[in-house]
Amino acid sequence: MKICIIFNPAARGDKARRFHQHLRELAGAAELRPTPRAGAAQQLAAEAVAEGFDTIVAAGGDGTVNEVLNGIVAHPDGLSRVRLGVLPLGTVNVFAQQLRLPTRFKQAWQVICAGHERRIDLAEGELMLEGRPTRRCFVQMAGAGVDSRAIALVDWAWKKQLGPLAYWRSGFQALAEPKAPVTVSDGQRSLTGHQVLIGNGRYYGGRLPVFPEADLTDGLLEVTVVPRATLWALARGALGMLLGCLYSLGGAQHLRAGSLTLSSPSTVALQMDGENVGYLPARIWVRPQALRVVVPAR
Repeated sequence: MKICIIFNPAARGDKARRFHQHLRELAGAAELRPTPRAGAAQQLAAEAVAEGFDTIVAAGGDGTVNEVLNGIVAHPDGLSRVRLGVLPLGTVNVFAQQLRLPTRFKQAWQVICAGHERRIDLAEGELMLEGRPTRRCFVQMAGAGVDSRAIALVDWAWKKQLGPLAYWRSGFQALAEPKAPVTVSDGQRSLTGHQVLIGNGRYYGGRLPVFPEADLTDGLLEVTVVPRATLWALARGALGMLLGCLYSLGGAQHLRAGSLTLSSPSTVALQMDGENVGYLPARIWVRPQALRVVVPAR
């Protein structure tokens, strides 16, 4: 097994510090590629595929995982030749939780070394960036509306100090602003709301089961639509999730499909795996079981 680990040398927090403490022992077992700047993980991953690595590990949070994933996909043979591994070092690590990866470094590294593999669905989208259509993939979730606006409002200095609480802070800011309607359609049915969330996996924002019926291998995306994003709607949704009845009690609407379109009369950002990657309109579809990931043995 030929392993390449892509990581952010400037990452902070307890998990990142523990990772840096183990760099010397990792150097003998894997190729270490630090990112020289923000957004460089995608290019490093594409280069690692071209160099013949069969396991490329994203050491970081969901944003790093998404960058590495898109680097793998960018190479014509990336998905067939390479497995994606994750060492969870980020603020939330939603995808790592979805895969039930250990949070402690040594156990997570043991999972990588064991090399057990699972094939999961890959979600791909075409969206707008700088006035041009572009393509981007995600593994866990995407969203347009209040959450993508909240991501744009996150103060990164606050994020380093407060962790996930920084998103709550910017979320309340986004709730207080005028909200644009977002419409999602599967070609037969359309739903409109202030917030559209799209799930490949079950979780969003940590261990929140916003997509309770999601399955990483069913070839479908789960869509949760919040018609009106208010504090009351947020409270109802939280109670609905706790009681396992998000759609009946929580007031959310539901759609399931293998492909979707999203649109809005206003300029609305689209986030994938917790990072804003472009703007609507967008088209999103599933590539069934196209991604090979390293997971714990069952």
